[in-house]
Amino acid sequence: MFLSIATTHQPATDLGYLLMKHPGRVHETEHAFGRSYVLFPEAGADRCEAVLLLEIDPIELVRGRGQTEGLLDQYVNDRPYAASSLLSVALNRVFRTAMAGTSRERQPLADSAIPLEITVRPLPAQGGAELVERLFAPLGWQVTAAALPTPAGTPSRYVALTLAGTLRLADALSHLYVLIPVLDSDKHYWVGDDEVEKLLAKGGAWLSAHPERDTIARRYLKDRRKLYRAALDRLAAAEPEAGTEDEAPLQPEAIVEARLNTHDLRLDRAAEIIRQSGATSVADLGCGEGKLLRRLLKLPALGRILGVDVSVQSLRRASENLKLGLPGGPRADRVTLLQGALTYRDPRWAGTDAAALVEVIEHIEPDRLPAVEAVVFGSAGFRTIVVTTPNADYNVLFDGLSAGAFRHSDHRFEWTRAQFRDWAEAVAARHGYSLEIEGVGEPHAEHGALTQLAVFRR
Repeated sequence: MFLSIATTHQPATDLGYLLMKHPGRVHETEHAFGRSYVLFPEAGADRCEAVLLLEIDPIELVRGRGQTEGLLDQYVNDRPYAASSLLSVALNRVFRTAMAGTSRERQPLADSAIPLEITVRPLPAQGGAELVERLFAPLGWQVTAAALPTPAGTPSRYVALTLAGTLRLADALSHLYVLIPVLDSDKHYWVGDDEVEKLLAKGGAWLSAHPERDTIARRYLKDRRKLYRAALDRLAAAEPEAGTEDEAPLQPEAIVEARLNTHDLRLDRAAEIIRQSGATSVADLGCGEGKLLRRLLKLPALGRILGVDVSVQSLRRASENLKLGLPGGPRADRVTLLQGALTYRDPRWAGTDAAALVEVIEHIEPDRLPAVEAVVFGSAGFRTIVVTTPNADYNVLFDGLSAGAFRHSDHRFEWTRAQFRDWAEAVAARHGYSLEIEGVGEPHAEHGALTQLAVFRR
């Protein structure tokens, strides 16, 4: 079995620094079940490829397992040849530093999304190519899973998997570590309570928002109900409690908006743009407690309305606020609330005409914005997208807000009007949208409006 990781980031040989492996050497590692090798068949400035080869010793693999299979089953199986939990264990040991997201010489690069192409062959796919797509595509990958033939020429349960995308290397390795044994639906060692910790340590950053998280937890933990329920409960408990932000001291943004009523203005403006677009379906991405959804429900043309948020607590509050499933609430088939993240491609959005991201992008780490762009402006296929975000030029007018500080403690950045325009124009050009930018709220003569809004159309 082998795993290949390639990049066209330039200089591509920086991949060696990220993996802590010199491209000019063959790196050998002993494991309890065999031996692994890391080598670089290609190491140029334009493209660099690292390959992890795993050589399994079937005798060592069987020794001490304590399994109850027959003798033939123990020695004659696909474990020496197919990607499995053995590959995940080797991956974690050989690339431990890269999986942790650290690099002595190239830390800014380790923190950045870079173009990656990953091949795993042969990979057992219990559930077929369709499950492979459902597991990897929401994470931002373009997925190719080609069925490998049997000696008789018929398709087998094994696939040659190719993943292409722009992601942090650490994220890519964590995806492989968790999802390879999920697809194999087996492990070469006893699954106990410590496996819950491994799953949360490697997948916690993305698993809670994955549309297949229940399937992932169940199969990773070998259908042991007690363990996978514990994992899912831990993921839910890690989310912010509903009402926490409301009970905290008011941020400068909230104080000013209470006075200027800007939050209502931008929600009203976003809803009006959606109405004017002629959309019959819309997704509120980062819907929170449903304030924009409430406005969208008043538009008769919208027959399908999606509310998407990473927080289960926020979705529960939105459901209560909208009276979903209650007398006086909207039709059950008109509004759907979905847990998900904007960094992961989600087929549940397919066919939706329009999307709104109202005061959302500033809560996302800058190094994850390329993944958001690829999903929202690329694969989702929305015809109209409305984005609002704070105008950092306006911040000098806040009393008590020090220079360089953000309006809200959860903001990861705040853009000036020029920065927002540069980003929006680049996104529009890359994905074939026209662009209009405007301010929301009473504009200041020098510093503009409190909020800036962009409309992408195609």
